[in-house]
Amino acid sequence: MKHYELILFDLDGTITDSAEGIINCVEHALRQMGRDVPQRSSLYRFIGPPLMDSFRDFCGMDNEQAAEATRLYRERYKNIGIFENSVYSGAAEMLARIRAAGRRTALATSKPEVYARRIISHFFLDEYFDFVGGAEMTGERTNKAAVIRYVMKSCGAEADKTLMVGDRHHDIEGAAAEGIDSLGVLYGYGNREELEKAGADYIAETPAQTADIILA
Repeated sequence: MKHYELILFDLDGTITDSAEGIINCVEHALRQMGRDVPQRSSLYRFIGPPLMDSFRDFCGMDNEQAAEATRLYRERYKNIGIFENSVYSGAAEMLARIRAAGRRTALATSKPEVYARRIISHFFLDEYFDFVGGAEMTGERTNKAAVIRYVMKSCGAEADKTLMVGDRHHDIEGAAAEGIDSLGVLYGYGNREELEKAGADYIAETPAQTADIILA
């Protein structure tokens, strides 16, 4: 196992189980726009990708409609959906182990950075991250590769000493685009086939195993 000095973590599906809040807010946006709300199970695909992309790709919206859906989503999310959320069992312990071993850790999420910081603070996880990086509310830096690039630059990181940890193919592909290794986790919203197809260098089934692999 390589010695990685900086470990980047995705948020949704990697540190927190945010499905309830995200899906509730997607349903809110669709209802407000007078659109049919699909089966709840089909809305899990909204977790991970940039929101605008999801409304376009999964709901057949054009750019203007997707922007309005995103506005309505955030209308509910900013004070309600953001806290319909929980930290995965073992995630805090995973972060504590990695930091105790002298590794730096940072958050790299496609979620707006302002929301990511509120979530980390709400769950008292601030002490586990050297830096929290995410997208801009304006729609800039939503692509995962752009987020990773931004966080690495902010942390002064070298590509060959950085590892991305996430649960969806966007995390793995974003890491590859920036020339860094990746570790896919199976306790989030992706699955082994998705992560292997995307090219994950390592795969872990639990937060504890994630730490084991990183510290091996």
